[in-house]
Amino acid sequence: MPQANYKLLLDAGERLDSNALEMLQLDRLQWSLAHAFENNKAYTKLLNEAGVRPDEVKTLSDLAKFPFTTKDDLRAAYPFGFFACPREDVVRIHASSGTTGKPTVVGYTKQDITTWADLVARSIRAAGGRPGMKVHVAYGYGLFTGGLGAHYGAEALGCTVIPMSGGQTEKQVQLICDFEPEIIMATPSYMLAILDEFRRQNIDPRASALKIGIFGAEPWTNEMRAEIEGAFAIDAVDIYGLSEVIGPGVANECIETKDGPTIWEDHFYPEIIDPKTGGVLPSGDFGELVFTSLTKHAMPIIRYRTGDLTRLLPGTARTMRRIERISGRSDDMLIIRGVNVFPSQIEELILKTPGLAPHYVLEVRRPERLDMLTVKVEARAHETDERRQDTAQTLTARIKTHIGVSVHVDITDPNSIERSTGKAKRVIDMRSTILPTQQ
Repeated sequence: MPQANYKLLLDAGERLDSNALEMLQLDRLQWSLAHAFENNKAYTKLLNEAGVRPDEVKTLSDLAKFPFTTKDDLRAAYPFGFFACPREDVVRIHASSGTTGKPTVVGYTKQDITTWADLVARSIRAAGGRPGMKVHVAYGYGLFTGGLGAHYGAEALGCTVIPMSGGQTEKQVQLICDFEPEIIMATPSYMLAILDEFRRQNIDPRASALKIGIFGAEPWTNEMRAEIEGAFAIDAVDIYGLSEVIGPGVANECIETKDGPTIWEDHFYPEIIDPKTGGVLPSGDFGELVFTSLTKHAMPIIRYRTGDLTRLLPGTARTMRRIERISGRSDDMLIIRGVNVFPSQIEELILKTPGLAPHYVLEVRRPERLDMLTVKVEARAHETDERRQDTAQTLTARIKTHIGVSVHVDITDPNSIERSTGKAKRVIDMRSTILPTQQ
């Protein structure tokens, strides 16, 4: 669609120029900091200990004086100690998976739910969705924010929602064929599982009615985007969010450019920091993404350390800034014999290697004193044993050349690696002791 026509569809927030946006951000930031300080005992304590007060914020850069919020802070306040309103005003509760320790709990007022739905609606529209389209939601429902976040946002845009949730992959394919949705929302790894099921049933995925895929909840590479787009003949765009910040809909790629998610900066103020020092980095520098909420009532968040590694980039399809596609998380990083390794780095090389399917898992062992990394990856159908050996050697050499670590590559049969209906588990750590960066 031509850019001039597309601009007619933008809402008031998306039409703001940079000066108007900064003025709005500062006004909302001052409100959000004061609201958190006055109504959240945990923040009252954190800010008093740091010796800062909300009324000291005169410019956006003053936010750097304030302390960070981490998952540990949220867990210490479990379950409801981080709410900034009476519990009776909280109309919904979500929580993270809690894979390490207690889950992080988040709450929403009625206004928060409306704001969240509007932001997801904005995200779907930025991805090319329009009122009246059918949206197949294959994110999990429940405490995970993905399913209900996508659901309410699609309804707010005026779409018809098919609330399939995750799992029952055979039925997913049936409903995609029968209900003919134009949009699907899922994790990218689960979309690959749906693709496998299409092929198992000898159904051409390119013949489906799908036109747009909105994928998130885990890092994925441009190579995986190309795999999905080519298989289904769709546009695949990235949606970004965290439950602690609000859920999906913090940022979304625009279909016109597909050059990294645009942050909805009228609701979330981003920073990039050095993960080691905590210092704020200039736009364009690579580091850890930090968010401060500007409009949340039940649970405002100040300088939340996401753990996601990326960089801030100028806006393209919108005035608001973009983030580069997330390359990994600081807590997903493996240290193998002194070398920093992210699963996304290996995924990129897998998808560039002919004969390999995009299904893999990384196994880490410490049989003696040294860490050993095994890359288990599926062969594509009809690959011979001889070609598998050559492919394993090729991938081993590429990982050594591009990442700098020696690995063992184990090419397995098709469909031998367990499929995920939600976030894919890419790393299996079987070492007897876990390095601090992985806890």
